[in-house]
Amino acid sequence: MKRRGRFFKSLRFRILIILVILGIVPSVITTQALISNYREQGIAVRVSAIRTQCSILCNQIIKENYLNDSSSESINSKLELLSNNYGGRILIVDRDFKIVKDTYHVDEGKTLISSKIIRCFKNGEATDYQRKGQVLELAVPVKSADVPQIQGAMLVTLSLSEVSATMSELEQRGVLILSIIVVLSIFLAYILSTVLVKPLARVTKSIEDLTDGYQNDEISVPDYTETALITDAFNKMLARMKTLDESRSEFVSNVSHELKTPMTSMKVLADSLVGQTGVPEELYQEFMRDITAEIDRENRIITDLLTLVKMDRKTADLKIQHMDINQLLEDILKRLRPIADKRNIDLILDSFRPVEADVDEIKFTSAISNLVENGIKYNVDDGWVRVSLDADHKYFYVTVADSGMGIPEDSLDRIFERFYRVDKSHSREIGGTGLGLAITRSTVAMHHGVIKVFSREGEGTTFSVRIPLSYIP
Repeated sequence: MKRRGRFFKSLRFRILIILVILGIVPSVITTQALISNYREQGIAVRVSAIRTQCSILCNQIIKENYLNDSSSESINSKLELLSNNYGGRILIVDRDFKIVKDTYHVDEGKTLISSKIIRCFKNGEATDYQRKGQVLELAVPVKSADVPQIQGAMLVTLSLSEVSATMSELEQRGVLILSIIVVLSIFLAYILSTVLVKPLARVTKSIEDLTDGYQNDEISVPDYTETALITDAFNKMLARMKTLDESRSEFVSNVSHELKTPMTSMKVLADSLVGQTGVPEELYQEFMRDITAEIDRENRIITDLLTLVKMDRKTADLKIQHMDINQLLEDILKRLRPIADKRNIDLILDSFRPVEADVDEIKFTSAISNLVENGIKYNVDDGWVRVSLDADHKYFYVTVADSGMGIPEDSLDRIFERFYRVDKSHSREIGGTGLGLAITRSTVAMHHGVIKVFSREGEGTTFSVRIPLSYIP
């Protein structure tokens, strides 16, 4: 039952239905049109033949003055013969609507006033076809070429049973032909739908093989443009997944390494204390300070990792507020100035205009703080860090520039990667986790912004951040 339901919902079934309809409907319409056309032509031929014979008889009726004397054996025999040939009835009516001749010999001498006789006297010939009873009534005027006035009328009532019988036979044949067409349409539609859907089935099979591990390379089904586009999109997704898998593996490896390093240091320090007796208090305190520093470093790594995990989930965690950006930057520099003063580094804020924007205060502050802290940590003594703020009608711009050691050109594309460090030994000395810039980039992206970096070794580094003034979810 489930497989049947899947088939009815499948593309193959829909193609099958469309092809069957396209095959049957035109056939039905064509067949009905041909039968109808044949019926009209059959009636027209019969009417034309009768009209011709009636015209000949009407001329003879005028010549032999039949309307006044209906004893003419020649005309009577011809009327009887015409009536018998077509299985009908013929009435001859004079101008007084008196029936002069009735081939059924029933109404002779009676008065006949009918709509067809009246139309015949007024307008000439009148025809009436009763499709239900298959009866044709034809009223032909009896007149002479020498006398324009109509002298009488000939009313011919004929049965079209022969035409009906022929039509019935044609309809039976039409039904037979339609049945054959329906069977052939279904058969051909089934074959065509199978052929059309087969490339999609191949795509599905290739994806399943890839999923089950039977295929490691890219898939290729170039039968149609559509299947080629599907396979190209899938291969791009596959390449992206491989890249993400490699990044994930590298990330796990980096996390393991970063967490293991402080733990190894703490173990070495603890083993040193345990393995010694009579350890001086000064040495003991020094070892404990080192252990505490390693614990703090481990805590910073875990905290930054948790921050990144939260950012990776979704941007809905943002708590957007309309903030004074000038004041936020002043608060950041005020908090970091004591750290800068230890190395005599000058913190400078250039605000070119008042700026108010929609930001998450905590996350935005953390991102800019990371940039300023890096500018302090990786700077030279007696250097400077300059923070600039500007805006236009749509965005505001924060630039953090320093006079530090700079970043090598081959490292610029990787500095936003998690745990990537330009100088690993120096980074560990100053307490870096390798996650600060990754957090900053994620924060800027969550605000629908862009961050760029410009740097030269020995000349300093500049980070440029652009964020919309109004946040649109």
